[in-house]
Amino acid sequence: MRVAIVGGGIAGLSAAYELGKARAAGAAVEFTLYEERPHLGGSLASQIVNGMVLERGPDSFLTEKPATAALCRELGLGGDLLPSNDAARKTYIVVRNRLVALPDGLMFLVPTKLIPTAMSPLFGLSTKMRMGLDLLRPARASGGDESVAALVRRHFGQETVDRLASPLLSGIYGGDAEQLSAQTVLPRLVEMETKYGSLTRGMLAANKRMRAAAKDSAGPKREGPAIFTTLRRGMGQLVDAIVTRLDSGSVRAGTRVNAIRKAGGGWSVEAGGAGEETYDALIMAAPAWAAGDLLAPVDAALGGELTGILYSSSITINLVYDETRIGQLPEGFGFLVPAVEGHAMLACTFVHRKFLGRTPPGKAVLRAFLGGMNREALLAESDEVLVATVRRELSEILGAKTFSADVEPEHVQVSRWRRAMAQYAVGHKERMQRIGARVAELPGFRLVGNAYDGIGVSDCIRLGRQAARELAGAGSNTNDSTN
Repeated sequence: MRVAIVGGGIAGLSAAYELGKARAAGAAVEFTLYEERPHLGGSLASQIVNGMVLERGPDSFLTEKPATAALCRELGLGGDLLPSNDAARKTYIVVRNRLVALPDGLMFLVPTKLIPTAMSPLFGLSTKMRMGLDLLRPARASGGDESVAALVRRHFGQETVDRLASPLLSGIYGGDAEQLSAQTVLPRLVEMETKYGSLTRGMLAANKRMRAAAKDSAGPKREGPAIFTTLRRGMGQLVDAIVTRLDSGSVRAGTRVNAIRKAGGGWSVEAGGAGEETYDALIMAAPAWAAGDLLAPVDAALGGELTGILYSSSITINLVYDETRIGQLPEGFGFLVPAVEGHAMLACTFVHRKFLGRTPPGKAVLRAFLGGMNREALLAESDEVLVATVRRELSEILGAKTFSADVEPEHVQVSRWRRAMAQYAVGHKERMQRIGARVAELPGFRLVGNAYDGIGVSDCIRLGRQAARELAGAGSNTNDSTN
């Protein structure tokens, strides 16, 4: 079997790795990986500067999703897995240029401890009253999909949308809470509302079940795993490890796929200037908007569904400082900036605190995020303008005594990611059902990437490897621990 893989991000690379593994095990399978850009790995890109690990894209993965860690261990990188420094984990929200810590007991968007919430300056009195009254809500019949903002607003009011839901979702999805699907992005909260009515009561019940399960489990009580995990030399270390295991003759980086056609029982791929090549199967790992354009001549309905998936762009800016030149930064990992505050920044991470051992002593690395669904125009600004904007806003938010705008960074790194983050808009679940029906009509075809069933690194790895196993005929032998 010959398989074409279109797209060399982490989903496509994971598929290629799995096909190579199947071939090494004796399967009659070959593949060709096409990537338009000269480098592989998509937004997983790291740089080491003077002993500091600087991430251009994602800096970690969720520990509770094991696909990335499992792949790292297979590749011999298990010893380089590095947990986040959760002992120092603390996150702030910017409110009128002041940093306000998230109150204790806040489970994502749901308050589970009323006293810390009542004492927090993050919310006004009317919002706190609504949070208390949420305990009295009756169960609600399941309805159609709605935005995350609509769900949160119904329970806790607009202020909670502005100061909590919007900045949190901007930090995770680079998206707009008014557009993101509650069914897809927050399915647990939708289920809790249907069963309990009150999100607070639903979350408390879930916590009670988890505590009971932990109490019943054998062995001594241990702290849970860190929320995030990364690699000691950056997430790009994973990309490098995969690439070194691929046959270089099967990888065509810097090669644009111009057209895809059905060819008998297989597929024809026209790429670069080399003419057409035929394959028995095709794994489409390009972004949905690019996949839609390529697939429209094959299946117009499928192409239309794919191009209809929204994407946001983002900018990351790493600033390196000598700690003696800046004042004492607040405790914790960093802060989120609500859009209503009027800043360009969406968030800032104190990288040297989040992952220990990747920054030399005496150095501070601040990583700012800009862009998102409503700020695409920022991508047209020069690096100089973007850096100056971030430095000014850091001084305004952290205070001139802590972070003087006159202190020059030792190193600056600006990265732009255009149309990189898929947005699971209202109706995404139904869209995926329609896409699934169309894909089922195309033998030997698989769709993988962050636009379909999870936006994280582990989701992309899971989907890429799963697609490869299915096509190589090894799906029935899959070990679920890697999913």
